[in-house]
Amino acid sequence: MRYDRPTDLAEALAIRAERRVILMAGGTDIYPAFAQRKAWGDASRADILDLSALPGLDAITEDEAGWRIGSMVTWAALADAPLPLLFDGLKEASRHVGGQQVQNRGTLAGNLCTASPAGDGIPNLMALDAGVELSSQAGRRLLPVADFLTGYRQIALRPDEIVTALVVPKGPPARAAFVKLGARHSLVISIAMVAAIVELDAQDRIAAARIAIGACSPVALRLPGLEAALAGERLATAPRRVEAAHLAHLVPISDVRASAEYRREVALHLVRDALARIHQETARRAA
Repeated sequence: MRYDRPTDLAEALAIRAERRVILMAGGTDIYPAFAQRKAWGDASRADILDLSALPGLDAITEDEAGWRIGSMVTWAALADAPLPLLFDGLKEASRHVGGQQVQNRGTLAGNLCTASPAGDGIPNLMALDAGVELSSQAGRRLLPVADFLTGYRQIALRPDEIVTALVVPKGPPARAAFVKLGARHSLVISIAMVAAIVELDAQDRIAAARIAIGACSPVALRLPGLEAALAGERLATAPRRVEAAHLAHLVPISDVRASAEYRREVALHLVRDALARIHQETARRAA
């Protein structure tokens, strides 16, 4: 097994284009993935391309268009970053990703690239309308998160590409919330989770809403029917507008954590809870 830790992006992209490698950012998933493969009789080890020494990828920057979150930004760094209320849901998720050691090492981009249906960051990135910046020797391209996730633990990353950033566009001021349910408060895989972002007009009515649910389908999904139904609704009454029909396109599974029926019912209540939290926080700040 070969291990490379380049200090220049061009060098990293050349290695990526030259041979098959496992990309390593925080490294929190590499050993568990190897152990799982070995348990099923696959003891092979691919070469490692460590991205941790590439300059600039550990920074969060802002310009007129939006925010660029480098692919080496950790959950702990995100939690401490001075970001607007729009990011409150993503920051809340940062407190639920593993324990403190994982939060200090694990990256947002790495969480996305595992493409787990229960990845806590993914619904938040969808609600943020985030894009994924993919770099190769041929240049860069930007994919919406929904297009980057192609299926259960499957992503639209070409063999010669590296994720270099997550890009969040700017828009009107907005409020956000993230709620999840697991078997315990922390260090747990979600049974269901919801990320919600709401933009309000001058009359405190919902001008736009973006809501995504994780752990209830092979990939996290937005709720376009509900988002449309909430337009013009007062924030205080928004939770009452959420109906089971708005979640009908979800396809939850039954496993050791919960049945499909339980996940669907929980998701309905979590959406209402997320909207209620945004209302409560908005009222608290106005008081």
